[in-house]
Amino acid sequence: MPESVLLPYQQAWVEDESDLKLAEKSRRTGITWAEAADAVLAASAARTAGGTNHFYVGSNKEMAIEFIDACAMWAKAFGKAASAIQEEVLHDEDKDILTFNIHFASGFKIQALSSRPSNLRGRQGNVTIDEAAFHEQLAEVLKAALALTMWGAKVRLISTHNGVDNLFNELIQDSRAGKKRYSVHRITLDDACEQGLYRRICQVRGETWTQAKENQWKANLLADTATREDALEEYYCVPKSGGGAYLSRALVESRMVDAPVVRFEGSAEFNATPEYLRAADMHDWCERELRPLLEQLDPRDVHCFGEDFGRSGDLTVIAPMAITQQLKRVVPFLVELRNVPFKQQEQVLYYIADRLPRLQAGALDARGNGQYLAEQAVERYGSGIIEAVMLSQAWYLEAMPKFKAALEDDDLAIPRDRDVGDDLRAIEVIKGIPKLPDGKTGDSKVRHGDAAIALVMAYYASLLETTPIDFIAVPKSGRASPDDDDISDLHDLHDGLGGGW
Repeated sequence: MPESVLLPYQQAWVEDESDLKLAEKSRRTGITWAEAADAVLAASAARTAGGTNHFYVGSNKEMAIEFIDACAMWAKAFGKAASAIQEEVLHDEDKDILTFNIHFASGFKIQALSSRPSNLRGRQGNVTIDEAAFHEQLAEVLKAALALTMWGAKVRLISTHNGVDNLFNELIQDSRAGKKRYSVHRITLDDACEQGLYRRICQVRGETWTQAKENQWKANLLADTATREDALEEYYCVPKSGGGAYLSRALVESRMVDAPVVRFEGSAEFNATPEYLRAADMHDWCERELRPLLEQLDPRDVHCFGEDFGRSGDLTVIAPMAITQQLKRVVPFLVELRNVPFKQQEQVLYYIADRLPRLQAGALDARGNGQYLAEQAVERYGSGIIEAVMLSQAWYLEAMPKFKAALEDDDLAIPRDRDVGDDLRAIEVIKGIPKLPDGKTGDSKVRHGDAAIALVMAYYASLLETTPIDFIAVPKSGRASPDDDDISDLHDLHDGLGGGW
């Protein structure tokens, strides 16, 4: 179909051929309209070309009529031979049920049914459950629809939200966590407008689009909604009661184990020292604080790591992670660096990563100044091992539910530490996305959830499709991180200068 007919997010929905897919959406963004186009293409195709019946289950009669009308329009636009809209009465126990149908020359049909679960029994074809969150018997309707997938049918759920405890929202969260295999599409009002929704509205109305008119239109929609919570639910995919802390204190503390958090803070005197002397002192610190912890790691376990970058305001946190024989993810220790120069951050990262047995993957925060360290890690260990992550809403949506699910399923163990717990508790659901707020976190307001991001990064890295390696650092000229011989030479020089600072 011509690209200009459907907006990009509508195209993405139609082009997604997943057996099971979900759309959490703002009101009136046209996903159902696009779904009608897909239904016509499927019902009008021959069986050998993948043709099949399509059953639409709305939450009321008006929705059924609107969907069938849209299908009739698309059939005409596509030039597909189809009957006029027909009404049919189904006799179901003690109640006659009115349905609406369009029959195609292919022998297949599109049929709009009521939300009564038994209506899907004995049928075969794709199923669309529209405004799924508002179905009184969604679990039963979905159970009946999923039975059709045994013979290759596809099931689609489309809806705005209707509360955080609704089954529709639970399916979305479980899908993002990897517990369900639904493909999830998220379309907020802002997403739709960025991809041309209001421009299309103006085109249909015969009006001239301007950015000022679009801004006012959006402002009016939000202002006319009864409450802010209603506006977020209706237009920004935020189910009610979904705000606040993402991880409960009980959940976080139940997954904590006795594991150290090793901290280093650069002083003004240390940071003003020449780099080669800082490197000698940092090497001593690594040997004293980190080597005993690294030597305790089981060489049979696969390892990965995550990192969140900070320089003067925020912390840099490095989170090694072991993947045990039982596939449990265990963080044996954390390293926190505050006010540490770039070169020494790089030195500490390499000291740890070089010594992780069977290094599988690493994920580093590549925003801002963190991009330097991420790029150096990619160069040292390879792009097949290291991922430089640009934190975004899409990344949070992908990574956070899986991390939370690992905590809930007791598949993850983290260090027992008050600051680490506070960092994890700082994650909030902001406009439907679990992420850190912009401001400082914790009672002392000197952190920004740094350990939380490092831990999520480490778990994210543990899921990457890579090949574990036994890494051996190969010396090369100009390397930022000196080897042990280099350090020995630096110690001689350091001692000759009187040592200490």
